[in-house]
Amino acid sequence: MSKISPLILGLSTLIVGGSFALAQNAAPSSIPMVLQIQREYIKPYKSGSAHDKTESAIAAAFAKAKFPAYYVGLNSLSGKSRGLYLTQYASFADWEKANKIMDKNPTLGAEFDRTSQADGENLEELDSVVYTYDADLSYHPHADISHARYMQITIFHIKKGHYAEWKELTKMVKDANEKGGTSAHWATFDIAYGAENDTYISLSSDNSMTDIDTGFSESKKFVAGMGGEEAMKKFDELYGKTVESMRTELFSINPKQSYVNPEWIASDPDFWKPKAAMAAKPAAKPADAAKP
Repeated sequence: MSKISPLILGLSTLIVGGSFALAQNAAPSSIPMVLQIQREYIKPYKSGSAHDKTESAIAAAFAKAKFPAYYVGLNSLSGKSRGLYLTQYASFADWEKANKIMDKNPTLGAEFDRTSQADGENLEELDSVVYTYDADLSYHPHADISHARYMQITIFHIKKGHYAEWKELTKMVKDANEKGGTSAHWATFDIAYGAENDTYISLSSDNSMTDIDTGFSESKKFVAGMGGEEAMKKFDELYGKTVESMRTELFSINPKQSYVNPEWIASDPDFWKPKAAMAAKPAAKPADAAKP
């Protein structure tokens, strides 16, 4: 295998997509059963303050309406310039409830339309995908990401008819990380809508880039946990037979483009809702010159 994935090494990859939102009845520390990911592909040189401005307006509209669903905005640090907005729900029924709340609030709907149209001026393309959580393919997932600053997202396309091998492969990875004592953790989601079948994403959060360094440094632990180089060769063979393609992308979490649970804000207010810088005091007037 030419490259060991973050899932294998245990790098912290948590969630793909556009806005990470919690449903009304979902606790901040719960893993979502349904994950909606909206992806905004940004025009050149529109990914900075211009995009922050329009996304902040959208978040402010939700906050003013006290909308019960929250989301986290991600900005790409690799790959094509894009913003991801991850929305999670306890079920599809909870997603429907959120939609009905929007439908019954014409003021919020109108404000959302206005701010979204302004945001559209920054975009080249927009799409959405929906995934469902797979506990069997996950490993020590971190549900609370209120202190996270980065996310690594790995997308797998599995060869048709190889789901059994995919489960076996994942179990080998989980066992090797457990035996090796790595810091690995990830949540895996199966595609439901918006992409080809046999697509899976594995997501994990990092509190700092030091966590990423740690993940890469643990490759020897993983190999030892797998059983050595000979065991890795067998693993590579199964990987080649099972996985059609894989890639990993790195994202930063942008609080200006997020609308998060008040509990998250209370746990880390300097990040999620930093206080406005105090106005500088006016310079003291120079003393009057002495009269001659």
